[in-house]
Amino acid sequence: MIKATIITIGDEILIGQIVDTNSVSIAKHLNAVGITVHEKISIGDTAPQIEQTLARALAQTEVVIITGGLGPTKDDITKFTLAKIFSSGMHEDKRVADHVRTMLERRGIEYNALNQSQAMVPDCCTVLFNAHGTAPGMWFEDAEGRVTVSLPGVPFEMEHLMEDEVMPRLKAHFALHANIHRTMITAGLPESMLAARIELWEDALPENIKLAYLPAPNIVRLRLSAYDAEDGEAMRQQIDAEFEKLYKIIPEHIVGFENATMQELVHKILIERGLTLSTAESCTGGTIASRFTAMAGASAYFLGGVVAYANEAKRDILGVNYDDITHYGAVSEQVVRQMAEGARRITGADYAIATSGIAGPAGGSAEKPVGTVWMAVATPTQTIATLRNCGTDRGQIINRASAYAIEMLYNQLKQNN
Repeated sequence: MIKATIITIGDEILIGQIVDTNSVSIAKHLNAVGITVHEKISIGDTAPQIEQTLARALAQTEVVIITGGLGPTKDDITKFTLAKIFSSGMHEDKRVADHVRTMLERRGIEYNALNQSQAMVPDCCTVLFNAHGTAPGMWFEDAEGRVTVSLPGVPFEMEHLMEDEVMPRLKAHFALHANIHRTMITAGLPESMLAARIELWEDALPENIKLAYLPAPNIVRLRLSAYDAEDGEAMRQQIDAEFEKLYKIIPEHIVGFENATMQELVHKILIERGLTLSTAESCTGGTIASRFTAMAGASAYFLGGVVAYANEAKRDILGVNYDDITHYGAVSEQVVRQMAEGARRITGADYAIATSGIAGPAGGSAEKPVGTVWMAVATPTQTIATLRNCGTDRGQIINRASAYAIEMLYNQLKQNN
């Protein structure tokens, strides 16, 4: 089994100024060709940290992928530190120098001494030409055949270099076996209840297939993995056979495969059936609408959404009876039903989702504590509503309520198939 370490360099990562997306992307590339990620590490921009972390990584893994610290300023020290580690001098790469000069001239930026330093590379490395930026990537090999790759931290530059340069070289350098992953998406059972239902199936899994539970709001993904498989196709078939057994145990709770979200499953159904959707949201503040409109093709079915935060908006826009708001409260079954029906009526949609709740941190009571959310789905034949407690944290409540409401719609679409 070939193992890898991913090292991201930058104080901006450690202080939370930016989110590290590079290691996620790199891990996906490596796993796709059978290289197992042993460890992911984020470190600061200091030579001792780079030296110590790389030494430890190379002692444990055959591949090390580094991102960050390749800019033109004095705090970007990665390549100079790598040159020291590999006991190498430096030289100017003419192709890189010409590329940097041309790129900067097009942007109207002076080609000064700092920019010229981008073309300086260690003598012992293979330069990985970066057509999308000024910092080249670098490929190092040691006497034991271990590989160290240094890539720019800019995500789209790193991504192009991984696809165009790094992955082809890794596949040529190592004799790789496959890592196989397949994921089943379940809904309607919390993780603990799901585990109890499938315990006998899990216990009977072959030793070379590992199960992971991946819970998310209102769904649990079950991932089966096999590592270092010599025959990737045979292993895929074995994993599929195990999922076929599982399907017979919980058929009503299986909603799809791989990484599809609940809204993606709904999106697919609405497009396939030529149905339309609208939303009426109070406590979720447009989150449900944004989850659908973030997907390409949503214009085929999403007709509109109303964020009716104020009671007057519920009355004036959605047609909710104000006496019901006064008598039952805005967070009630009576109100949320009328919200869903109003959204369906004013947009002409086939289906509508509505939410009304208390997202906090204030506004709760003994009868309706923070986290109380009523949600409804209006269909061509009926309106259904349900009450859920969605937690105590405002962000958590909004996220969970949105997920629960979309699952309600999904269940209605399945029943009306």
